[in-house]
Amino acid sequence: MIELINICKYYEEPPRQVLKDVNLCFLEGITCIMGPSGVGKTSLAYIIAGLILPDSGRVIGVNGKKISMVFQEDRLLEWENAINNVLFVKKNRTLAEKLLIEAGLKDSMYKKTSELSGGMKRRVCICRALVADYDILILDEPFKGLDAGVKPSIMEMVKKHSAGKIVICITHDLIEAEFLGNIVELPG
Repeated sequence: MIELINICKYYEEPPRQVLKDVNLCFLEGITCIMGPSGVGKTSLAYIIAGLILPDSGRVIGVNGKKISMVFQEDRLLEWENAINNVLFVKKNRTLAEKLLIEAGLKDSMYKKTSELSGGMKRRVCICRALVADYDILILDEPFKGLDAGVKPSIMEMVKKHSAGKIVICITHDLIEAEFLGNIVELPG
């Protein structure tokens, strides 16, 4: 379980408070965080991941836990091929190939990521996050840019491979959130 107690975050430029006294609990399974742009969804994810600190409040339950993350940006090694991007986080070729094939990238796994479409890059990012050893999976708009025909199978893949873990998914898409699980709305 992860517990957020009175989390606050303020940014100086431009001056704004994005999180004020946020109290949430995340249990095993997928929780989708929704809310208007600018309410601090990504800031909340970064606080949970330990990438930024809250101005006040506490995060309980992440110490000693391994976190894997899909960022809003792809953050791929563009000069490397898809499989090497996945293997970068864990040297498990069998699982990396299995995930890439399941994501529909069998014929593209040895192409440089700079040659892949935006949706294909997102799928590589998701495979990379799923191959890692993790207790907590944080997904920040992971399905953006995916074709409508591919998105359901990738969401199902995430559900299948993250079973038994704590998963926090940030999305603006109500259909994604309803498909994946519990929905938490951050006030705007």
